[in-house]
Amino acid sequence: MAVLTVRGVPDEVHRALRARAAEHGRSAEAEVRAILAAALVPPHRLLLGDALVALGRDLELSDADVDALEERADRSPAEPLTMP
Repeated sequence: MAVLTVRGVPDEVHRALRARAAEHGRSAEAEVRAILAAALVPPHRLLLGDALVALGRDLELSDADVDALEERADRSPAEPLTMP
């Protein structure tokens, strides 16, 4: 876990933080963690696999459709980019 120190917090902000923490029944430090998490971490992280499954369902792809796509897929390695 990282440690974060915030200097120069105005007294008014610190008082509001302590009041909000008390309302939620937690320490000021726990309140800061909750505020940061709510502001910076999306509530529902989009997982690529879930998105692909949803797309397949929306398009109503069958197993035969997926098999046909797999058969046509180019499995050769990609050529590296060259800079002029």
